Amino acid sequence: MRLTDLDIITTAPPAPGWGGRYWTLVKVTTDTGITGWGECYASTVGPTAMEHVIRDVFSRHMAGENPENIELMFRRVYSSGFTQRPDPTVMGAFSGLEIACWDILGKDRDRPVWALIGGLMNERIRAYTYLYPLPHHEMPAFWVDPDQNAEAALALVEKGYTALKFDPAGPYTIRTGHQPARSDISRSAAFCRAIREAVGDRADLLFGTHGQFNTHGAIRMGAAIEPYDPLWYEEPIPPDNIAEFARVAEAVRIPVATGERMTTKAEFAAALRAGVKILQPALGRAGGIWEAKKIAAIAEPWNAEIAPHLYAGPVEWAANLHLAASIPNLLMAETIETPFHDALIKGAIRVENGFVAPPKGAGLGIEVDEALARAHPYTGEGLHLQMQEAPCDYQGINVFEGGAPAPRD
Repeated sequence: MRLTDLDIITTAPPAPGWGGRYWTLVKVTTDTGITGWGECYASTVGPTAMEHVIRDVFSRHMAGENPENIELMFRRVYSSGFTQRPDPTVMGAFSGLEIACWDILGKDRDRPVWALIGGLMNERIRAYTYLYPLPHHEMPAFWVDPDQNAEAALALVEKGYTALKFDPAGPYTIRTGHQPARSDISRSAAFCRAIREAVGDRADLLFGTHGQFNTHGAIRMGAAIEPYDPLWYEEPIPPDNIAEFARVAEAVRIPVATGERMTTKAEFAAALRAGVKILQPALGRAGGIWEAKKIAAIAEPWNAEIAPHLYAGPVEWAANLHLAASIPNLLMAETIETPFHDALIKGAIRVENGFVAPPKGAGLGIEVDEALARAHPYTGEGLHLQMQEAPCDYQGINVFEGGAPAPRD
């Protein structure tokens, strides 16, 4: 069995658009006629350029190869151009293609992917989600309103969710990490207080940031939210100086989490050495399923947990869940529930009472609605996610809708 053909679909989720401006799906076919699907997470280049990168990685390092040879193909890509160091764009391309290889292997053997990477460890996977506005909430006011977020939190807890993530901490900018505005610190504490009062001990609070702060700014913010006992403090400083995570981890009594922007075990190992206790690989960037399995194994002796990250489409979600099903140090897995996510994989995976059952079908256990994906091509100019160019506002209110503001109908 050999890898022969590649097709790429860049699809844009319709409003509300949770999961980014577009998703890059890859469809790989073998000489035996088996098709595998994968998804490449957000890239540093636009979707057209990314398609060229994906095609180059496939034709240069994977075409004609047996899909079983995951390790060989990874080493080719990781070493490409005399690098042998993490490259988020090239490894992002490989990650989606690698996921497709596992989908092929599972279909060839009529077994789910988790059965090929260690078997079933977790029969139920705890799910978490961001707080998204309810139908009667107005944007952008929702993102700075503790009471509306508390209402959204309670609605999710009533659905069975036991962990909720939110990020009221102000803008993430192209500049270096900044000191948070005092108003952003106060607002973040108010969010934690309101949500904690609404849900009590029925759910963990997951305090999300996106590398906004410098080291001491992160420590100040951490001290303000500590009384509300968040389960994690996500990516409080930029990922380009991982050693500084150690200073934050030592200063605050909240477990530090990170990983959305990291790729390969090299970066995740450095995070563990810096005191990070919750790793959040996004499998469409981290190196794929096998590399993420290695990351999870490395984390075990550090007594660290894995919480696969998702701000993408349902193909990456499926890959995340197969990893989650197979590892002993799973904490939980992120999910996004929209009609488009559900329809794109024809309802194959769903959250039930706050948990997800590992897919049981062959390969990833999903069927991609290819016609639906093609019916929503991306025609915009923005990247999947983008940072703000303007600095933090220390006088007004930082109303920041995130790296991909929800499209309006």
